Amino acid sequence: MASKHSSKVAVVTGANKGIGLEIVRALCRHFGQDGIVYLTARNIGRGRAAVELLQKEGLDPKFHLLDVTDQSSIDKFRDHLEKEHGGIDVLVNNAGIGTPNHFPLYGKSLWVMKTNFFGVLAISQSLIPLVRSGGRIVHVAGTTGYMVFRNQFNDDIRNRFRKAKDEQDVVDLINEFLKFCKEGTIAENGWPDEADGIAKVGVIALSKIQAAKLSQDKSRRGILINACCPGFVYTDMTAHLPEDHFGGNRVTTAEGADTPVFLALLCSGTKGPKGKFLLRRKVYDFLHTDVSIKM
Repeated sequence: MASKHSSKVAVVTGANKGIGLEIVRALCRHFGQDGIVYLTARNIGRGRAAVELLQKEGLDPKFHLLDVTDQSSIDKFRDHLEKEHGGIDVLVNNAGIGTPNHFPLYGKSLWVMKTNFFGVLAISQSLIPLVRSGGRIVHVAGTTGYMVFRNQFNDDIRNRFRKAKDEQDVVDLINEFLKFCKEGTIAENGWPDEADGIAKVGVIALSKIQAAKLSQDKSRRGILINACCPGFVYTDMTAHLPEDHFGGNRVTTAEGADTPVFLALLCSGTKGPKGKFLLRRKVYDFLHTDVSIKM
């Protein structure tokens, strides 16, 4: 096995099942003994069970506890990575939750945003500084963001997401949505009852902003960051959806992991994509163009 300071280090959040587990499986197969892949999860039992499953396949991921909604958990993991490896080479933000429809509007929206937007932001702010030159960062988002952006936002909200120049601009938009949820006035203020889709728009906007910022970092070269949709994958988050949802083009978790893994393993020296949104390895810039996405 390669030494802990010379091997490639990859991190996948929300990885004890579904797409995250498939991403870990693929990265372990790619790196073999020349890399270290962290399978992270917020539940120790489920995380270790996932590691044991992969070990039976001859793979050797490492488990680390990580709750993306808990800054102290994030800090402990960051400190571990810095101490043990000095930095990381691949970061895949996959952790996400479904919308608990039995919750009241504000409760369910806040619940979703804590993981699906603010969790991605917190991991980014803590771990992106550890990403070495030539590193790859992937935010797993989805086309629900596209559908909300295209079909349910008004022109004002669309333009504000388009014009966001830094992370705080996006945070302000998400907090505005939550404020109106709490007040019960989202419709009057142009926001749809679609917390997950709005979170995904936020994450896609973050990837563009973070890519621009990293491009100006002269101390680290060649880092590529992108967002992507895994497709209509059968997971716990989509099990309640009808078979004809998104046109019925449901894919396996392994197929859903394809684009995230493709982005995580972009060859050294590759100039792009950078700050883009991809589905089935193809770029769709729906934030700034009228491109149509078909699942």
